[in-house]
Order: sequence, then structure tokens, then C-alpha cells
Amino acid sequence: MSTQIPPQIQNQLAQLQQVQQQAQSLAMQKAQMESLQNESQMALEELGKLTDDAIIYRTVGELQVRTGKEEAIAKLTEKVETLSLRLQSVSRQEERISKRFTQLQEQLEQAMGKQAQ
Repeated sequence: MSTQIPPQIQNQLAQLQQVQQQAQSLAMQKAQMESLQNESQMALEELGKLTDDAIIYRTVGELQVRTGKEEAIAKLTEKVETLSLRLQSVSRQEERISKRFTQLQEQLEQAMGKQAQ
């Protein structure tokens, strides 16, 4: 019996590894976005507790810029909404990658089952 892996199975293994790496990358992106969304949501809650004439600064690049409460709330609300949309997109990508991973795994198991016979 030959212990060499046929090219077709090698290709399927490589695809499986690639899909697994994509899934890991998406999971990391999702975690980062969720963290940013949570921070922004907490900042919005804190802004809600401030008086309308409170002095507020927001970060623009490497600067701290004085801003009004309404503008700060508007910017943070927009950021939370944008992150929410991105999270939905990443979740859909994760679902597709998961289905692809399962499909490749099944194909590989079938090919290896035929190889063993």
C-alpha cells in the first residue's frame, strides 16, 4: 500500500485549511467590531448622563477636539449603526464559510474513504 496522498486529497486539504484560516480571521474581525460597538454604546450611555452644556472632547486622529453633546451623540450613534451593519455582514460571511468548511470536510472524508478501500 502506498502512503502517498493523492493530489486531489492534497488539494482538498489545502482548501480546508484555507477556509479554516478565513473563519479564524472573520472571528477576530467580529470580536474587534463587537468590542468597538460595546465601547461606543457605553460612551453613548455616559453622554446621556451629562448636562447639555458639558464640555466634551472627541478624538480626531491624534487630536482631541471640543464638540457639543448633540454632535458627539450623533457621531457615536452613527458609529454604532455602522458597526452593527458590519457585524451583520461578517456574521453572514461566517455562515457561508462554516457551510463551505462542512462541505469540504465531507468531501474529504468521502475521498479518504474511497482511498482506504
